[in-house]
Amino acid sequence: MQSTIGHRRAESHRKSRRNGMTRLLATASALAMLAAASPAAADEEYDETYTGHPLRIVSYVLHPIGVILDTLIFKPFHWIGSHEPIKTLVGQKD
Repeated sequence: MQSTIGHRRAESHRKSRRNGMTRLLATASALAMLAAASPAAADEEYDETYTGHPLRIVSYVLHPIGVILDTLIFKPFHWIGSHEPIKTLVGQKD
């Protein structure tokens, strides 16, 4: 009975030490990535003439709708259509 309790304590100690090392490694990795990051440079200067274009304003509304449709409808149908037997039925080739 005593050896079982000692074994459990040793196992618990190893797990907590492993978790501590994992956290330390994750923190060090996150800090290294943060230190290596640099601010993004703008491609061009800000030009006010393009900001109010009506098509740009429409695109602000339509783009999220297109992304939602792509994610919820088109990608699943493409995935279904790329597997047998539907792949053969629709004539898709590798």
